[in-house]
Amino acid sequence: MIEYFTQHLWLFWTIIAMGCLIIELGSGDFFITCFAIGAVCSVFASFIGVPFWLQAVVFALFSVLSILFIRPSLLKRLHAAGREQPSNADALIGRIGTVIEPITAGGSGYVKIDGDEWRAVSAETTAIETGEKVKVVSLESIVVTVVRA
Repeated sequence: MIEYFTQHLWLFWTIIAMGCLIIELGSGDFFITCFAIGAVCSVFASFIGVPFWLQAVVFALFSVLSILFIRPSLLKRLHAAGREQPSNADALIGRIGTVIEPITAGGSGYVKIDGDEWRAVSAETTAIETGEKVKVVSLESIVVTVVRA
């Protein structure tokens, strides 16, 4: 088996590249992808018949160059202004819901937003009755602060 790999080093580098891409699926910050790029460059070096030590140098060199030059542009595209999408509970801010249990002045009640029930407090000083539409203005742990919509 070892002899097979020494005669087919491109397979070794392909396995490294695929492993890096699989690991990248868990991180999503394009750091491990740079090592996959280095491994792909080493595959090409293997095809032209350079010795293993030079393939390792190609891997290291292109991995570092990818980290320095390719990763920043990928991150910039990923986090371009205006393209950030709120997720999880942060996506609730600005949503409209319906009061399902009255929100008393100075107390709390419940609202239904997209099928989920949330404990709510009012940012206003008056009570909000059942059936009224409210808008979420902030979120503190599992309690939303609402105003009449």
